Amino acid sequence: MSAHRHLLSPLDLRGRTLRNRIVFGAHTANMAEDGLPGARYRDYLRERALGGAGMIVAEPVPAHRTGVLTRGNFRAEDDSIIPAFRAVTEAVKSEGATIIQQIYHIGGHGDSDLSFQPHWSPSGRPSYHDSDGSHAMSEGEILELLDAHAAAAHRAKAAGFDGVEIWAAYNSLIDQFWLPWSNRRTDRWGGSLENRTRFSRLLIDRIRRDCGEDFIVGLAISHDATFQLTLQAEALCELVALHDATGHVDYVTCGAGSYLDFGRIIPPFTEPDTLTVPITEQLKSVVRHARITAEAGIRTPDVGEQVIASGAADLVSIVRGQIADPHLARKTTAGQSDRVRPCLSCNQMCWGRRSRDYWISCLINPSSGREVEWGGDRFTRSESPCHVLVVGGGPAGMEAARVAAERGHRVTLAEAQPQLGGQFRLAGLQPRRAQILDLVAWFERELARLGVDLRLNSFLDAEAVRDIGADRVILATGSLPDEDGFQRWLPHLDTLPGLDRGAVWPAEAVMRREARLGDAVIVYDEGGHWKGTGTAWHLAEAGHKVTIVTPDAHVGKDLTRTAADGYARARLAKLGVQFRVESAIAEWLGNGAGARVVNLLDGSEDTVPASALILATTNRAFDPLSEDLADLRPVLIGDAAAPRLAPYAFHEGRKTALQIG
Repeated sequence: MSAHRHLLSPLDLRGRTLRNRIVFGAHTANMAEDGLPGARYRDYLRERALGGAGMIVAEPVPAHRTGVLTRGNFRAEDDSIIPAFRAVTEAVKSEGATIIQQIYHIGGHGDSDLSFQPHWSPSGRPSYHDSDGSHAMSEGEILELLDAHAAAAHRAKAAGFDGVEIWAAYNSLIDQFWLPWSNRRTDRWGGSLENRTRFSRLLIDRIRRDCGEDFIVGLAISHDATFQLTLQAEALCELVALHDATGHVDYVTCGAGSYLDFGRIIPPFTEPDTLTVPITEQLKSVVRHARITAEAGIRTPDVGEQVIASGAADLVSIVRGQIADPHLARKTTAGQSDRVRPCLSCNQMCWGRRSRDYWISCLINPSSGREVEWGGDRFTRSESPCHVLVVGGGPAGMEAARVAAERGHRVTLAEAQPQLGGQFRLAGLQPRRAQILDLVAWFERELARLGVDLRLNSFLDAEAVRDIGADRVILATGSLPDEDGFQRWLPHLDTLPGLDRGAVWPAEAVMRREARLGDAVIVYDEGGHWKGTGTAWHLAEAGHKVTIVTPDAHVGKDLTRTAADGYARARLAKLGVQFRVESAIAEWLGNGAGARVVNLLDGSEDTVPASALILATTNRAFDPLSEDLADLRPVLIGDAAAPRLAPYAFHEGRKTALQIG
């Protein structure tokens, strides 16, 4: 505990003692079933409580029908959520955590496809969620929303929550009132600071009056430094001090970004770990009653300890870090912080799935969201342990070997390369993606702790597999780049024209430093994710003149789901990378002449000079063993079954190991 004594110290809130300063903050898990929290959501939160979190802030409930944002939102204005949430609060409290309910209304930024309601806002400004406008509320409608928020707090108390967190972040309803840019009213709800804060002050006073002195009231805010018209540090401090002076607000949690700067709301790895610490430090200096929580990018116990120990905040909200490892707090308390599975800040399966309106999960921890199915991020020992051979040490193979060993099986892991990680390790060599290397190092430590027989530089043929004599064989042999240069959007061409002229390389060869490149290169990116975009970034930083050619309408199309696409394009543009969108390679000319590039919209062609062409296209499965070992009934997982992104490899590794004996 001495290494994290500030982070692990208790804290009192309204007569309740939090066992540590680690918060599992509010986020939309999108797990509602017919608008109600069910077993999936209950066990998702309970696992983090079992894992030692001091306080859990449950997914926001819309206060009103005009504030619905996702398909997985809980029912608004409906008492039927009370008994359903009571099962959640009882489960969380039984594991020793305090649990809070966030209440929200998105204001003008709603989703008409889901709510089929006009979005209510102070002044009828445009939505930044979609292309709609919003409805400027009348005085009666403002009072209706005030009643709706107060009623939501009543439901939370009846459901067993220890308190509520009022959402005034990211340019939602309440900070739309606060901000002169979005509040153009001339009545008692707009103009002066007193008027602009009338809604939030009345609401907080009413919750304190109606729900009692022992009910925790939190306030969620955010700081968007990108646009000067948003609430900057001085204005935020003034607002927080005003609300703190009432003595009714017990904590203030501060995030980053807004609907105008969406990428920083759930900051990807491109952003620093302590994004909000400068502003939380200022907030600490103006409050007399409320505690301050820092969030936005804090992933690890070490960073959390640094923030608390420095006095920059009283609590830290570690959300994605506890999605990746729900037992982060428990391991840290036990002095085992090195065993915490490190979050990648990749956003692929948390925000990435939520952005497409699925329930969330985690790239590196596939039990997230599946706790009710898999028994949490914990393992039951096998009643009939056996010898398991895993062939291939990429994501699928590492996870299969680790989980099989956790369950008591004797595991041999054979990897043909001198290092674990496969192509996933290569991704960790791209700019700002070293968190992937941290994760591979975590696997190395865990496999050693579990006694896995790790055999590197071991390419096994069928005979060698048989000689090992394992009871179960798992094949995770991965995938290889397509040697024909096939382009999906030129499907009539089985092979890239001009491929035989040489100087055509897969992205993997670039990251392995095997490719011989000249000054100018073309990256043909057909996936729209980091394989192409990250390789182009890597090459541009190394001084190459880079042109990205993609059949997509914009560079980094698949990164949109992670909120990192805008940052990636901006960074590439600053490095001088040229974009050719909705295009493909008609012919590689070779000999430094570059490529004929075809515009897929009108069929026009021109030549882009380059000395090398890098292909970031779909790989082909590499499976040299399953047919020869058919009698052993091996299980084929990960890219060896079908080339896909890393989350599905980790998922299949975990699932396969859970099904052994």
